Amino acid sequence: MESEGHPLGQVDGGDRRGGEALGVQDHQIAGAGVGVVHIREEPAGAAREIVERPASGYDLMKLFETSLANVWPATQSQVYGELGRLADTGLLEVAAEGPRGRKEYALADDGLAELRRWLTETEPDRVRRSETLLRVFFLGVLTPVEACAYLTNEASRAADHRASLKELEAAVDWGDDQPSVYGRLALEYGLRFTAMQEEWALWAADQIAARPRPIG
Repeated sequence: MESEGHPLGQVDGGDRRGGEALGVQDHQIAGAGVGVVHIREEPAGAAREIVERPASGYDLMKLFETSLANVWPATQSQVYGELGRLADTGLLEVAAEGPRGRKEYALADDGLAELRRWLTETEPDRVRRSETLLRVFFLGVLTPVEACAYLTNEASRAADHRASLKELEAAVDWGDDQPSVYGRLALEYGLRFTAMQEEWALWAADQIAARPRPIG
């Protein structure tokens, strides 16, 4: 079965190379329960795709590719491995089997209880590490022109990402299903966050450009 991705995964404007977005880790929004959520650290992170209906590893990989890659990247081996582990521990159950070893997984009662416990009784990991902002602390070793170029590049990156989110917003057939409702909330976060990123970076560049130049 083919799975439709929702835009939750592309919302925070993070630099996937460094895993941060001006101080907000890509992991921040993953707790919404869409896709397999780093199950080794958070065992309640079963898939919303599986909460909604049975899904195979292939279905979940398509969901990651189309929506979650920017928030919670995962490889095929990680997804399939965690599905098997969750089935072994009773949090998922095999709902159907098909040709070439295809399995569709459904959320077991214990899995739903664990998902609800994770959402209501545990706190998200709010550790902040941002290489983008760390570099800002050291911009003084560059010339003002170089420092401004760094910041204007960050502004352009944020603007480009916001534009891609706007395209995604227009392309999605929004409905009343849970992924649409909560995915749109997360998408709005991304639109607002990337707008803030752009505004801040341009402001910071103006601050540097306006500083008096040393004489001599």
